[in-house]
Order: sequence, then C-alpha cells, then structure tokens
Amino acid sequence: MHSPEIDLAFSASVELRKRVHDAIDEYPSHSLLFRDISAYILNHSNIQSTVVNGEPAAKKRKLENTEGAQNGAAAAKSISGTWADAAVQASWKCADTSFSLPLRKKLMLEMVTGGNGVKEGGIRAINPSTGTVEFGVAWRNVEQIFCLPLPEKAKRQHNFIVMPVHGDGVSPVPDSITPPDPIVWTFAEATGKDMQEGVDPGPMPIAKTINGLLAKQGLRKTVVFPDEKEFVSAIVQSHRKGEKAFHVKAFRGSKEGYLFFTSIGILWAFKKPLAYFSFDSINSISYTSVLQRTFNLNIGVSNSTDTLKLQEFEFSMIDQVDYAGIDAYIKKHQLQDASMAEQRKAKKLNINPPAAKVENGVGAAGEDDDEDGETELQKAERLLQDQEDEEEEDYDPGSDGESEGSGSSAEEDVGEGGYEEDEEGEEEVYEGDDAGDEDMEGDEEEY
Repeated sequence: MHSPEIDLAFSASVELRKRVHDAIDEYPSHSLLFRDISAYILNHSNIQSTVVNGEPAAKKRKLENTEGAQNGAAAAKSISGTWADAAVQASWKCADTSFSLPLRKKLMLEMVTGGNGVKEGGIRAINPSTGTVEFGVAWRNVEQIFCLPLPEKAKRQHNFIVMPVHGDGVSPVPDSITPPDPIVWTFAEATGKDMQEGVDPGPMPIAKTINGLLAKQGLRKTVVFPDEKEFVSAIVQSHRKGEKAFHVKAFRGSKEGYLFFTSIGILWAFKKPLAYFSFDSINSISYTSVLQRTFNLNIGVSNSTDTLKLQEFEFSMIDQVDYAGIDAYIKKHQLQDASMAEQRKAKKLNINPPAAKVENGVGAAGEDDDEDGETELQKAERLLQDQEDEEEEDYDPGSDGESEGSGSSAEEDVGEGGYEEDEEGEEEVYEGDDAGDEDMEGDEEEY
C-alpha cells in the first residue's frame, strides 16, 4: 500500500510521485528511505493536508467516489460487511502467500463469499501482523483470472494473475476512474516430504475454489490455464526437459518478459506493467523487423473514443522457431494480420530485395503482389529461398574462358580436371558462409 507521506510530499508532481512508487515497487527495501525523505520534505515545507484513515483527504475522496477502482482497501474501508472489512470472515485463506503485485510482500490470501449477510465478496490480502486489509478486489470488478507457469524456474511454480476491470493496461480508462493494479501471487507446488497423499500438489485446488466463488456471484468466468491446443513453444526447456513451454520470451522496450497465447487473449507478463489483450480489444497483429533468427510482433488496439486512432504495442526479439505456432494461433482466432497493410508496404522493415533477381531484371515487387495472404516473414523466407535456388541454377563450373550462350552441359564444355578445381573453390566459399553465420550468432548472443 502506498505511503500517505509520499503521496502528500510529492502531491505537486504526479509524474515524480509515480516514479517514486515505481522505484519502491522495484526495490521494496528502499521504502523506508523514501518515507524518510517524504517526511523531511513535509517538515521543511508549507505542504499541509488532512489525513483520514491513513490516506490524504483529497485522495480518500477520489477513491471513495471511484466505484470501479476497488483495488485498494481504502476504497471500501468505510463500507462495513464487504471484502475490504477485516471483520468479515473469509471462506478460504492461505497463509504466507508471496505477492508480487501490487506489493512485493508475504501476506495472507483470503477469499470472501458474497451473500448471507456479506454485502460484497472478493479477493483480498491481509497483513498478518496488523490484521488489516492491504489490497483486494471485488468479484464483480474482476475482468479475468489466469494461472500461468512461471518460466525458467528450477522448481515448478505458477503465478495467479487477477486482472481487474479497467486494469488490463491496454484499453482506454475513463477520466473518472483510477486504473487499478493487477493482483499477482505465486503458488509453488509441493514436492518431496511436503506432498500429502491424496492431495493435488498443483494449483488446481485453488483454481477450483475461485471458480466456485465466481459461480456463486453469478459470474460466468473461470480461471484460465494455458492450453497446448492454443499454443506451445517450439523451444525446449533446458532446465526441465520433456515439459512443454507455453510462453515466448520477448522484449517490451528494454524490459524482458513473456507472452502467453491463451484461449481468450494474449497476456504480457510478468514485468510491470502487465498487459492483457482480449480478442475483442485486438484490431490487428503484424510482424516487423524480420531477421534471420528473430522478429517483432506488433499488436494494434483501437481507441474506444476514436476508432480511427490505433495504438500499437511492440514486442521484439522473438525467436523465429516460434513463428509457426504464433501464426497458427493468429489464424485460428481470425485476428487480422496487418503485416502487408498500406502503411507497412513502404517501410519493408529490414527486408531487402535479392540482388540476383534485380540484376536479372525480374520484378520482385510484382511477385510479392501475387502472393495472396503472405506475411512479411513468409515473404522474406520465400525470397531468400528463391535467391539460393537461382544461384544454384546459374552456377556454371566451366564458365572460365568458355561461351556462356552455348546451352551445353558442364560435362560437354569443360574437362574433368577443370570441374574438380571449380568445385573445390565453391566449397571454400561455402565454408566462408558458415563462418559468417557463426559471427552472426555471436553478435546476437552479445546483444
């Protein structure tokens, strides 16, 4: 929960206050330092404000008037009989739960059932030392809940992600709403002596509990797990061979994270800010910066207030081996492929026409127009293959000193000795190409 001292000390600068909170989220150990700095600013300035229940009065009023943004317990502290009321008994709880959003802290995870005297149920996190509600969300304000395996961990772990309404990080948020943060906690599967006979050591029991509570609220939603029928990565997990990976490593700006292709949409996790692209929100998907080993994925989202304005989210450095699976996923769900849209045709990002075809007078652009439904990645692979095929067809080992227009075979035009010398020369050039490939691999690893 954000400190009221920090909010008050930096109330004049929204951007600076946000940077301070982001720094605390990234480095929780510095929280006390920022609070001391904020207290110093307040003691040596003319900033004055009334604090109500641990919140600045202005912020308190804003939260209480924002019905859809109940990600903070302060939004419902004054309403007794709700999930945010610590006096309300939980129907399910789990101690020592490791949360990573909106706070990186071990707390008590609790679920409150609505009805039977409880005005509104929801998911909440309780501070075991104080017994207060740190944060939570009402069931009716849950957009979607995911349970996804945590990549690249030696011990099997899953992250539960509660995506609140207006908190997907993608769709435009009304001015009257404060965007709530997603709630993320980690579930580590029991192993060895911690396993109990007859008890599922995985996350399924928790998911079933959540599904049951959602059903009691009349919400037709369930926890979404990855499905190999939707997408499976072609990259083998070196730390757990034999297991299938459901994620794709990518970069969003300078931040490294993972893309998950689920049955209801695409999720970017687990670096903050998270982003959830439901099928309804996706306007187009395109491939750009197509290289020999990587490519970029651009997801376009329409602005709800201006349908002509498109906001794009770029995820870069995706391994080429996962292209086929991603492309099949996009086609299966009929997501528009905008790789060859008009605004992209002029760019031809990182794709050059093959020199051999231009020199021979063959119009590569004309051939591109004939390839209906072909993406940039497929086009680049096809042109590269065509170039290699032409080089093989044009190769004439006996061309030195002989007429190129005779149309005769190599055996007729040159002697056996000359053919052998040229073949050896070709092998030397081929070895040079291999060396170039090795240099390219080195460059990518250094990047």
